[in-house]
Amino acid sequence: MERGAGLDDQAADRVDLSDRRWEDRREFITAMAHLYRGEISRANTWRTRLDATTNWAVVTVAGVFTVAFSSAQHPHFVLLLALLLVLTFLNIEARRYRYYLLWSYRVHLLETDFFAPLLVSPSRPASDWADHLAESLLHPSFPMAYWDAIGRRFRRNYVWLVTLLVLSWSAKLFLHPVPTRDWETVLARAAVGPVEGMVVIAAVGLVCGGLVGVSIASLLLPAWGRGLPEVVRRIQKRAGPLMPGPKPRERLATIITSHGQEMARRIMEELQRGVTALTGTGMYTGEVRDVLLCAVTDVQVPYLEEIARQTDPGSFVVVSPAEEVRGKGFRPFEPPS
Repeated sequence: MERGAGLDDQAADRVDLSDRRWEDRREFITAMAHLYRGEISRANTWRTRLDATTNWAVVTVAGVFTVAFSSAQHPHFVLLLALLLVLTFLNIEARRYRYYLLWSYRVHLLETDFFAPLLVSPSRPASDWADHLAESLLHPSFPMAYWDAIGRRFRRNYVWLVTLLVLSWSAKLFLHPVPTRDWETVLARAAVGPVEGMVVIAAVGLVCGGLVGVSIASLLLPAWGRGLPEVVRRIQKRAGPLMPGPKPRERLATIITSHGQEMARRIMEELQRGVTALTGTGMYTGEVRDVLLCAVTDVQVPYLEEIARQTDPGSFVVVSPAEEVRGKGFRPFEPPS
């Protein structure tokens, strides 16, 4: 009998980790510290990979210069091959930069919204920082578009390498094997096999112009986007994978219940979300019910459903995707254009 009671006590002491609410503050801070160390390690790893890619590009350019100008008989398209390699490295670095920003976003979120408030008495972290962090962990998305990463890395590092290659290629055409100022001779030298020189020069100019355009766009469009009309912004949202920013995952919950006061209180206290109460009448039963409206994040939906189940098992919950939610606890209102 005593043994059975002991087993019951042990079973009662077991904690279901899936239902844990981190009532122990020390355990929660310890878990966040370990998460912070892990995200710092990831960010440092990808930062090292960024530097390695840049080093590859620099070494490639330096080696090609040595080969191209060591003899007048060496062909000019060696420099064009080096340009293709540098563009390949730029593509790799842009991809790595997006991963680096993903980990850096989490590190910055922990530093500014969790650790920094701990240093201020009383400790008051932002109400929605955990939602943003959980959203990034459950549904990772790059905080920057691919074309924007290309533009930024080109401005920071690769503009100098590409400029040196293009200038060296032009000098090779005009100087080797003998100096010339005749444009026809330069066009003849620029030819690569059956491809005419004018086509090669136009292709190089198009590539360089495209890089400059993407670089300028990545610099100016974020500022312009804040002043664009709403219609243009909506078109940009549907413009495909080149547009920056993760997709919003806000939800609008509609709860029909006969325990509106208690359920609204729990939602406001446990989820830190505002609730709007309406009065409705069931057309089948004729009973008066409370209709609660609440905007929540995708991460909070399971907790909202659990609150509804515990408070009123007979409640009716409808969760709909929201196109956009702005206000306290979500994205701020943008100034009018």
